Amino acid sequence: MNVSQEPSRDNHPARPRLPFFTELVATGFYSGYIKWASGTFGSLVGLCIYLIPGVESSLTLGLMILLGIPLGVLTSAKVAAIAGHRLSKTAQTAKAIFQPEGDSAPDPSIVVIDEIVGMWISLFLLPKTLVTIVCAFLIFRILDVIKPFPGRRLEKLPNGWGIMLDDIVAGIYANLATRLIAAVLATYLPTFV
Repeated sequence: MNVSQEPSRDNHPARPRLPFFTELVATGFYSGYIKWASGTFGSLVGLCIYLIPGVESSLTLGLMILLGIPLGVLTSAKVAAIAGHRLSKTAQTAKAIFQPEGDSAPDPSIVVIDEIVGMWISLFLLPKTLVTIVCAFLIFRILDVIKPFPGRRLEKLPNGWGIMLDDIVAGIYANLATRLIAAVLATYLPTFV
């Protein structure tokens, strides 16, 4: 692994330093370093990228998802190997409430590439409207925290797979739920959609 050592400060042991590209990707352009709700900020990064004109096309977004998954697996595994299971306060609270059993593979809070790709999956092949964007974002964030079946099981997989797969599941469910909500709104409140 191409990792340099960070100098030791205040008698703390030296910690390996992450390669630039790995850190840039895994932390979602460093949004993962936000101390609270880093997953939400990672999702916002994914949403901001989606808002770039043309990104919503099925070809573009599909390719981004297909490339983002293996890139996310590789980079998140490298970061998890170095950072371990280091969690922000909000992540610790959410994990204590929704996943008290623990026992998952390391998934440090600074890794948010999983939220970025999960957000893209939440929006894939949906119309680019305010209603679908807001629904997809809110539903994805809720499902990412709750981790519906089989997300919680998949989260236990090692080597970056667990980090990515639970968010892929949340993204798929969020996409389906957003489609359902959009269909109901189009039927009963067509001027709203």
